[in-house]
Amino acid sequence: MGHGIDELLERRDVATLQVELKDMTTVAVADEMSRRNTAEQAVIFRLLDKDRAVQVFEYLDVTHQAELLTGLREARFADLLLTLPDDDRAQLLGEMPAAVAARMMTDLPTDRRTVTAELLGYPAESAGRIMTPVPTVIDVGNSREQALKKLRGRQLRNRDIAVLAVTDSTRQLVGVVNLASLVTAADGTPVSELMNVETHAVRATEDQEVAARLVQEADLLALPVVDHEGRFLGMITVDDAMEILEQEVTEDVYRAGGSEPLKQPYLTATVFDLARKRGVWLLVLIVTAVLTVNVMSFFEDTLASVVVLATFVPMVTGTGGNAGSQAASSVVRALAVDEVRPRDIWKVIWREIRVGFLLGIFLGALIFPFIALIYEWRIGAVMALTIVGICTWACIVGGVLPLIARKIGVDPAVFSTPVVSTLVDATGLVIYFSIAQVILASML
Repeated sequence: MGHGIDELLERRDVATLQVELKDMTTVAVADEMSRRNTAEQAVIFRLLDKDRAVQVFEYLDVTHQAELLTGLREARFADLLLTLPDDDRAQLLGEMPAAVAARMMTDLPTDRRTVTAELLGYPAESAGRIMTPVPTVIDVGNSREQALKKLRGRQLRNRDIAVLAVTDSTRQLVGVVNLASLVTAADGTPVSELMNVETHAVRATEDQEVAARLVQEADLLALPVVDHEGRFLGMITVDDAMEILEQEVTEDVYRAGGSEPLKQPYLTATVFDLARKRGVWLLVLIVTAVLTVNVMSFFEDTLASVVVLATFVPMVTGTGGNAGSQAASSVVRALAVDEVRPRDIWKVIWREIRVGFLLGIFLGALIFPFIALIYEWRIGAVMALTIVGICTWACIVGGVLPLIARKIGVDPAVFSTPVVSTLVDATGLVIYFSIAQVILASML
């Protein structure tokens, strides 16, 4: 079907394309739009009837929504923005250029503009920025009937009332209650008996990834957000939390591969944008690779005396880089899910020393007999000891760098595969040639 839409767009067969779109599900249309450039997105969107267009727009992620708006006439902006929940609207405007966002804000009704402005007032990537403001709360002194009566007639979506905040007279959060518990409880049951007082909550200024991880780990449908005095502000729903985790994973994947994250879909990004995101990292890695060249130059006499040593340089650098990358990936992941923290650095070092040493012993024992048989035992001994040393060192470097990054406020994924590999390459050659000089002293 995707191929058919490509063909119809190319032929500008609008009538047939409109029929094709009617036969597709809303999710399929949204997915189809996410693969296309801004102009094609706008064409498809304009062919949808109003109600379906609103549904498709809500299914698109924030990046695609922002892209689509740039291809539509401004007259439709306000209508589309009003269909979005307050938190999603704030996220969308946060992605837009400041001048465009300000212009869109002026078209919103006063009450929606006020709520959206409040959300945008929280720091970028904070819990407050992604929370759903919930004006309706349940008083801790209410009965079941009073609580349900308060919900009737309110303009609330299902996700807004799955979990309800219970507050006192000053709006201090004292617990939460599930809607299911309210509905199924006996008449006259006090809310205080139905609510869960041991609830999780985060401050509005907390990092959104921390909040999203808490939703995931505690299996929550919604996470209350409070101000610095404990007053209830809103909820972070499970769907918003999952979106944040997806964004964080995407960023980590890009940075682990030595590239800056794209702020737009891959197929809609220009070739220049793709090259720019990767080029900076390649430049950094080239500069760090100069260390390897300098090490080779420093040990030039050693290489000239025992030429066979050059044969094993790729093995040395490859093994060290791979071992370091494995350690870095493990620690980056452990940091992401809060299994380790920077204060655990000595525990990580001791653990990685042992892991690296065991790996080195295992690999060294395997390669020694083959190299000794083909060349001589001293060359085999150099390689076996080098593998032990470089595996141990690489695991230490790979384990420590992400912790240092987190401590100084840098994304730990930055110090994953590319940086660790390049650094271990240079230092690994120092280990290699130093061991060679000692064992092969009589041959030099």
